[in-house]
Amino acid sequence: MTGARDYPRRVVDGGLDVVSCAREPIRIPGSIQPRGVLFVVQPSSGSIIARAGHFGADADKKTNSQTIDEVLGEGVLDKLRQALASDLTGHLGPAQVEGSTYDLSAFRGDGNIIVELEARLAQSEAAILGIEPNVRGFLDEVAEIDALADVLDLAARTIRKLTEFDRVLIYRFENDWSGTVIAESRNEVLPSYLDLRFPASDIPLQARELYRTNRIRIITDANYVPLPIEPSVDPQTGKPIDLSHSILRSVSPVHLQYMRNMGTLASMSVSILLDGRLWGLISCHNATPSNSSHAVRSACDFIAQLLAIRISSIDAEKIAADRRQLSHRYSELLAEMSKADHFVTGLVNRGEDLLELTRSRGAAIIVSDRISTVGETPDEGDIKRISDWLAPMKIAETFATDQLSSQMPDAEGMREIASGLLAISISQLHDSFIIWFRPEIVRSVTWGGDPRKSPDTLTPRSSFAKWKETVGFKSAEWCAAEIEAAGELRTAIVDIVLRNAEELAAMNARLVRANKELEAFSYSVSHDLRAPFRHIVGFAQLLKDLEGDQLSERGNHYIDTIANAAISAGTLVDDLLSFSQMGRVALNPIPVDMNTLVKEVIASLSMEGEHKEAAWNIQKLPDVEADPVLLRVVLQNLIQNALKFSEGQKKPMIEISGHRDDEETIYSVRDNGVGFDMAYAGKLFGVFQRLHRVEDYEGTGIGLANVKRIIERHGGRVWAQGKLDEGAEFLFSLPRVFEEHEE
Repeated sequence: MTGARDYPRRVVDGGLDVVSCAREPIRIPGSIQPRGVLFVVQPSSGSIIARAGHFGADADKKTNSQTIDEVLGEGVLDKLRQALASDLTGHLGPAQVEGSTYDLSAFRGDGNIIVELEARLAQSEAAILGIEPNVRGFLDEVAEIDALADVLDLAARTIRKLTEFDRVLIYRFENDWSGTVIAESRNEVLPSYLDLRFPASDIPLQARELYRTNRIRIITDANYVPLPIEPSVDPQTGKPIDLSHSILRSVSPVHLQYMRNMGTLASMSVSILLDGRLWGLISCHNATPSNSSHAVRSACDFIAQLLAIRISSIDAEKIAADRRQLSHRYSELLAEMSKADHFVTGLVNRGEDLLELTRSRGAAIIVSDRISTVGETPDEGDIKRISDWLAPMKIAETFATDQLSSQMPDAEGMREIASGLLAISISQLHDSFIIWFRPEIVRSVTWGGDPRKSPDTLTPRSSFAKWKETVGFKSAEWCAAEIEAAGELRTAIVDIVLRNAEELAAMNARLVRANKELEAFSYSVSHDLRAPFRHIVGFAQLLKDLEGDQLSERGNHYIDTIANAAISAGTLVDDLLSFSQMGRVALNPIPVDMNTLVKEVIASLSMEGEHKEAAWNIQKLPDVEADPVLLRVVLQNLIQNALKFSEGQKKPMIEISGHRDDEETIYSVRDNGVGFDMAYAGKLFGVFQRLHRVEDYEGTGIGLANVKRIIERHGGRVWAQGKLDEGAEFLFSLPRVFEEHEE
């Protein structure tokens, strides 16, 4: 087998078909370039199972029954194993074979070791000594340069000094994988390609993938005759030998013809990778056959990696500057949305900021079927078409294109306003979007040859003359900072404004009805119940004062009973009003010192003469974030209950404690009073629910219901545990981070 010639390839008009080349298995060409020798070695035994090329006196010894140690010397296999075990693949240093010095390289390949030897180039001492100063000079200079064009120019000049090639280009891939020459250093032997664009078909997908995985590729003579690998397949697996990481790998005959047509007989490419992505190439060309030593190649690879770091740094600095510039616009929009009745009003009020956030010329806000616009936008019908086109995409965060007509049907007519589009989805329930628009920018692109030829008839092109094309239907590209700013605005709308608006809309009907019922209830209680009870108490007392001495003892008792019942009913009305208000009063959470609050509650109860004889055990309580007014109501109810139900004890004991865990803070009020049966614990926090007779313990049965409502509005929980005649413990928890819960 002699490499690529054994793979089927169409011949078109007497030439080589580039489309077939794009599909050609270039990782497994079956041959190498004739500047070295290749061995495929079985790792465990060291046996050579395939090879390509030979050493001078080795021409008649091409047998695959040898081991690598027999060919290259004792201990080579151990050296190879150690290198691969330490991931030190690639160039391993010099090797002596039959009195000559070779550069030894090795890498893994489908379970085998691929060993390559290249005849070491004779270099002058001056050339060797010049490598380090050139690399150090690049390192010193590149850190001081801020402009990307100047950084790339320095890299091109430095690498041409190292390689002494006629021309060094730096080639950047565009979004469509065409490429543009954006820096160049050359002598007068080869023409300038600076600013020329080359189609994606010049470097097909599988070639780009090889550039990504194997950073250096060198072709020393485009007229070489390939050396076949024998046998052509791995005898253990039956698969062709994979040369993805090979230095000597033979290349496609189509590419060799491409080089000859370009007037370059030698080339070296060094990949520029940013975060593992192929950003571009450093492409070196020479009009005559030429080679570079491993030392020079390593220096060029080092410079390419430094260059990638500097490109990333410049990109990051630009993105950071853009973010700083756009953050002010974002802040203004956020402030306006928070003040406005509806977020759309806020955005429209700050229309200039909305456009500058993404540096666009127009924007449309679509909320359900309502469309609001700012700046230069398509008409409402076209905006609706765009919204309908975006809806099925289920945009997670952002969608951006600088060539809308290439993606959306019938969008050409909007090109003067909407060649570019950036959209965010602002609702998880409805087809609602904010869409920014950019107009068409007609530009001129200079190609290295006419790219319009049909791929079905394309052969390695012989012309690289400049060919100018006017490109339309495209806008300025959306940069990373602009897309991020749009995404941040989306987060603000969805998480802060729109979520609340949608929840309020869904609950609106139920809340309106409930509020009307509460208002009617409050009015009835306030005006229809409280006044009659006051009258009953007042007239009963008046009757007793005026006619009490004429009434019997029984008659006076009845009057007292009537007055006390009316007073109890009035207290019940007040408690009911308080209970209903607890569900509507606004919470004002602040950090609360629970130790101080408990002392204040106990002091107020003592001033009212309640159970001064009780013994208190108050532990140090953790602070919490809550509404202090409502929290005082909770503590007052619980402590008052503890005092009330333990007053029959000889030594009433009240213990108040608290502790904090990862998610909540828990407080406890414990007494040694009458306790309760746990079978009825579920009734404790219900309205009008009592576990003891009113004759024994006064109260309306609403206090604990109030406690439950207040704690649950804070996002906490309340519960109790007790035993008859052995006391009770009431506990409530509050979350570590306050979050109000609506009823």
